[in-house]
Amino acid sequence: MKRTVLFVIFVVFLAGLGFAQSDLQPAAIINLIRSEPITVKQLRTEVERMEQGAQRPLTADERRQVLDVMINERLAIQAAERDRVAVSENDINQQLQQFKAQLSQSVNRQVTDAEFAQAVRTQTGLDMNAFREQARRQLVVQKYLMSKKQNIFEGLREPTEEEILNVYNLSKSRFVRPETVRFSMIQVAYGNDRVRAKELADRLFREVGSSAAKFDEVALRGQAANSGYQAGDGGYLPRNLEAQQIVGLDFINTAFSLKLEEVSKMMEGAMGFQFIKVTEAYAMKNLELSDIFQLGTRVTVRDYIRQALGQEKEQALLAQATEELVTELRAGGSSFQVFENNISW
Repeated sequence: MKRTVLFVIFVVFLAGLGFAQSDLQPAAIINLIRSEPITVKQLRTEVERMEQGAQRPLTADERRQVLDVMINERLAIQAAERDRVAVSENDINQQLQQFKAQLSQSVNRQVTDAEFAQAVRTQTGLDMNAFREQARRQLVVQKYLMSKKQNIFEGLREPTEEEILNVYNLSKSRFVRPETVRFSMIQVAYGNDRVRAKELADRLFREVGSSAAKFDEVALRGQAANSGYQAGDGGYLPRNLEAQQIVGLDFINTAFSLKLEEVSKMMEGAMGFQFIKVTEAYAMKNLELSDIFQLGTRVTVRDYIRQALGQEKEQALLAQATEELVTELRAGGSSFQVFENNISW
């Protein structure tokens, strides 16, 4: 009996070892300036991430497309290294801040670092370290592409007023600002001692009462180092599903039940105990070209459309430049090798 059990364990071990070895086998090898494998495990991980986003299994052709994208990226990164094209940590930080600003724009308020990290994980399946590395690689590829195909991008032209007006007239229904409030918030983070956090939050809440002036006083104290709580401007909050998914239904309902300068009830948010005061309120509005598109900025609807059209034209040129660069890097067939037998799962 003992020998039978040992034999079964040995067989299971060999099966697991075989699976691990197959995962380490190359799906492809890049050979531009050095040999760099793309393992089956790396390909599987990327395919699974894509499948999670698509909420369906990828076909064999789609899996091959994923591998082609991975090959193209590594070819471009090796080519950039060969030609001494690199990006700095500051470049990466600026890119991440831009992503964060775009998220803030979508919810009409400044999101926190924790909210940004959660959104990244939800949308990409990556933690912040992995997302930062992905951003670095994308920036290297982008910088190399711009340096090698600059002549293509020199043909980019600013959108005309006629083009802007045409887009506006065709999409007026999109330019509706939802009911929106701006608020200040006092928050006590849960930390490691939720009971103690609740005691501090209750004490601050009692001190404020219903007084808007007292709220401002307590909020100002919260901005000092070692105050034990956070306070300040919470930004603009639109009444829509996207904002609700971030702050929660109770927060949305509470915020839009308040009058100007009215102090809210105590709430339990994702990060801590919190209460707010509404400082500005805006009714729903159909926006004209000259109206501010995003509250808190000077960007008008006209500016927004101009930027969107410019990005659309840039994307078309980017696709052309990318196709040319990939063709050049793949020329001759010696810069990479695909192992078909290892990717036919």
